[in-house]
Amino acid sequence: MKRLAEVCEKIAATSKKLEKVRIVAEYFTDPASTTEDAACASVFLSGRPFPIWEETTLQVGGSILWRIVAELSGNGGDLDATYRRHGDLGAVAGEVLPTPAKSPNLSVSQVQEFFRKIASARGPAAKGAMVRELLLHSTPLEAKYIIKIMTGDLRIGLKESLVEEAIAKAYGTPVASVQRANMLLGDIGQTLRLAAVCALDTAKMRLFHPLGFMLASPAESAEEALSYFQNATVEDKYDGIRAQAHCSGGEVRIYSRTRDEITESFPELTAPLGAFSQDVILDGEILAWSGAPGDGADAPSDAGRALPFSALQQRLGRKKVSEALMQRVPVAYLAFDVLYAGGELLIHLPLRERASVLDQLFSNRKPAGPHLGGLRDGLGFAGEPTAPRGAVVRASISGAASPEDLDRLFDEAQGRGNEGLMIKDPESSYTPGRRGKSWLKMKRHLATLDVVVTGVEYGHGRRIKVLSDYTFAVRDGERLVNIGKAYSGLTDVEISKMTKWFLAHTVLDQGLKLVVEPKIVIEVAFNNMMRSERHESGYALRFPRIVRLRPDKLPEEADTIERVREIYAQQAGNTHSPAI
Repeated sequence: MKRLAEVCEKIAATSKKLEKVRIVAEYFTDPASTTEDAACASVFLSGRPFPIWEETTLQVGGSILWRIVAELSGNGGDLDATYRRHGDLGAVAGEVLPTPAKSPNLSVSQVQEFFRKIASARGPAAKGAMVRELLLHSTPLEAKYIIKIMTGDLRIGLKESLVEEAIAKAYGTPVASVQRANMLLGDIGQTLRLAAVCALDTAKMRLFHPLGFMLASPAESAEEALSYFQNATVEDKYDGIRAQAHCSGGEVRIYSRTRDEITESFPELTAPLGAFSQDVILDGEILAWSGAPGDGADAPSDAGRALPFSALQQRLGRKKVSEALMQRVPVAYLAFDVLYAGGELLIHLPLRERASVLDQLFSNRKPAGPHLGGLRDGLGFAGEPTAPRGAVVRASISGAASPEDLDRLFDEAQGRGNEGLMIKDPESSYTPGRRGKSWLKMKRHLATLDVVVTGVEYGHGRRIKVLSDYTFAVRDGERLVNIGKAYSGLTDVEISKMTKWFLAHTVLDQGLKLVVEPKIVIEVAFNNMMRSERHESGYALRFPRIVRLRPDKLPEEADTIERVREIYAQQAGNTHSPAI
């Protein structure tokens, strides 16, 4: 573990990606390390304690880690100042923890075994005791990176894609082969083991681990969208949550874009998703849906309409969903892509071929949730699907060859209460985790940003006992830089729920204000943007308010300072924005 911690220090010291890859590759093939240690290290270097396909979690919050570091340092009163200097609990541990009297000799594999023991321990006290034992057997430098791995925040400028490149370099194999095996297995450690014995081609698809999601880039206008490709495939952009469904032999698991399993929040979707005649992985959107047959809607105009995200929020994060709630907030899964079917991964195929496979899958489904909608010009399904509660339907698609087509479809989508359009190149392959110009999104013109909550404060009046005021930040490279604070927009229920989360994930208690783990993403709206020295970002939002929580987004997917500058520049072209 000492060697891995030293490697992490070297990686953090350079901003050059090729140099990071070289350092990791040399570590993997170091004679002093076993292949098993290298495999465990590849998982750690990807920023997680366990492989993606495993459902194991540590369930150790920042408050527990803070308390243990304070206890072991013997001088907890100074942690606040140290944290303000580093902004990272792992770095704090590396500075304040004492060096053990007897030099420890933990291997990387032993650290992962400790992690497994922590994950299996019941209750905060038992978990805390295991964490304490692990840190007692660690040098300060090892403890620094052990805590970083536990919190999933290495902050050394290394992504899993670079670890894949390092495996390819270390074992002399094409990076595409490494990427494919890792995608099939959901286990970069097992991918390394196969690469080490030249057996990457033996990797088989392992269902029930989430693949990366293909992402879309924003398009400001129909003209811009069609400048990238012609004869676009067009879908409504719904206000739901992106979800990947894995279906095999009647077993179904649903994963969010953050790769968390959310099946339990939507139990009525498992039966219709399990009705496919073969194993499949679908990409789609879960929506709250009004007017579905059986929910009491009689008027035709009420049938088949997506509800706002605020309605769907009632269903998120629940381990048990009552029949009453399912009746009150019915949901539908709208499938718009297929990633795996017929025993084959399909992401290399063009969208038009995947769409044909998806149409065939729905044609052959068992009668456990009807496929509703109408064909138009052979392009797919047109018009709004009408979904019964808990149904799975093929998302409607249309074609557009001109800006006028797109503008018309955009107005129609917004008339149905949807966000806008998804515009896709029919020749595009599915590229997980990448944001290119093959998929584009046109949304209604609202000034909004997806930001990360970095601090919370107790409210005033009736909210004096809850954390209702949120300070938030955008991404600036590896850093988060604050850009504003908002206190309106969430319901009392949401505020109460998030108060419990923030109290369990506090890293610095300043009395009325808490510094929290930067893991919660929210969408904020604002009237305009101004230059300001008040915030580290250099900008401030005028009249910010919270639009919604974004549990479907990772902090790494929050908006960047570059996006802030783009909005400011666009705004400045229309009106003068004073500095404050």
